[in-house]
Amino acid sequence: MDFILEEGKPADISVRDNNEVGVYQALDLLGISYVRADHAPLISMEEYQFVEGKLQVMVAKNLFLSNRQQTKFYLLLMPGDKPFKTKEISSQINSARLSFGQEEQLLSYLHCFKGSTSVFGLLYDKDNHVQLLIDEDLLKEEYLGFHPCMNTSTIKIRTTDLLDKFLPYTNHDFIKVKLIGE
Repeated sequence: MDFILEEGKPADISVRDNNEVGVYQALDLLGISYVRADHAPLISMEEYQFVEGKLQVMVAKNLFLSNRQQTKFYLLLMPGDKPFKTKEISSQINSARLSFGQEEQLLSYLHCFKGSTSVFGLLYDKDNHVQLLIDEDLLKEEYLGFHPCMNTSTIKIRTTDLLDKFLPYTNHDFIKVKLIGE
């Protein structure tokens, strides 16, 4: 696998997707330092083991969810190796029958496509359609890894920078959840 590891945004952003460039611009504007890994497109969490090793970071699983009526939307961040059980989340957020959100809403609200879902997509959710949920185990990590809205790169960022700088900038807060994964 081709793999490039660099600090900050790419030198040539003209060949990058506009949503990805917007993420780099926001991080730079906020003074958030980050390491970027460019790699082949990755879809499954198993494929991320290589990237996690190279970046020495836990890459968070980002799941776009909705209630059955598709009137409430959630972005769940959780450890990639933890099984996801909708029942565990539903009871904690008082929302019955959660399922994966539709790709058209994912694109509309977070400017991400399936396989590139990212917390950085909250940058584009100006009307706060999406509620962020974070598994408590991620909050214990010093650094976390996320796509910059494209699955051909992964960004390593301090967890405190995500919580204290990026989320306030996007006007989003989060709900801490506890997933057992059993």
